[in-house]
Amino acid sequence: MSTDQHRAGFVAIIGRPNTGKSTLVNALVGKKIVITSHHPNTTRNPIRGIISRPDFQMIVVDTPGVHKPKTLLGTRLNAMVSENLESVDAVLICLPADEAIGRGDEFIALQVLKQRHVFIAITKIDRVKPEQLMEHLSKVSEFITRLGLNVQEIVPVSAKQEEQTELLLQLLSGTLPISPSLYPEDITTDQASELTITELIREVAIADLYEELPHSVMITIDEMSLREGKNFYDIHATIHVERDSQKSIIIGPQGSRLKAIGIKSRQAIESFLDAKIYLGLHVKISKEWQRDPKALARLGFTEK
Repeated sequence: MSTDQHRAGFVAIIGRPNTGKSTLVNALVGKKIVITSHHPNTTRNPIRGIISRPDFQMIVVDTPGVHKPKTLLGTRLNAMVSENLESVDAVLICLPADEAIGRGDEFIALQVLKQRHVFIAITKIDRVKPEQLMEHLSKVSEFITRLGLNVQEIVPVSAKQEEQTELLLQLLSGTLPISPSLYPEDITTDQASELTITELIREVAIADLYEELPHSVMITIDEMSLREGKNFYDIHATIHVERDSQKSIIIGPQGSRLKAIGIKSRQAIESFLDAKIYLGLHVKISKEWQRDPKALARLGFTEK
């Protein structure tokens, strides 16, 4: 397609925590670039997934779930969402088919009243029966009318089964401005490899944890180097937690849990880098890091 018809631009994917945003981004991009978890607020950085087709390049921004913040970290995550909404060409609101629409959804929808291109994805449709989906669609229509939202399309999707994800892509791409590609067409994310690696380790580390502990886990890369003449990386990373008891849980009996985290993380990182790696993991107590401005700054959550 000629460059005068090629489109390129940004789409923000927003919604309450745990509404299927990250799974949808991975399905749209066609590669795992965002970690997924059954724990709310797993996404902490606005991650850009890059989808390049002959006629368009779409940069999708998977934002942290908007929620009422309880910590300084939560406040900064919400600020990240607001910053991203100011500079996108379209917004996609995720409303899961298996959950009732609530005040959190209203709060999020009211953030995008001035946006010209707003779409709604009814996510997780594989979890409900057809009659339940029809009922939910009716409630979504009422929701749109009540808030006065300017919604262009409502698209029921299953990211897991890739049902209607291609249709969603085509609809969203039509809102992008005429433009050449903004990124190289052979990459799927603009985030640094180190950030992806920390996220892959965190996904494994929090997989079987409960309640508040998943939100107390943060990963940093201490050292990453490529062995000379080999496709082999040496990576040393730290798993930060907030309390002694959390450190014990992460390490496990005789170090069994930490060893399992290392094995699974190594497999995921080798797949991502397409290289062999040595992974050294260390657990450190960083007390109250979610509430400490200096700790947050060191971990990359800075104020604008």
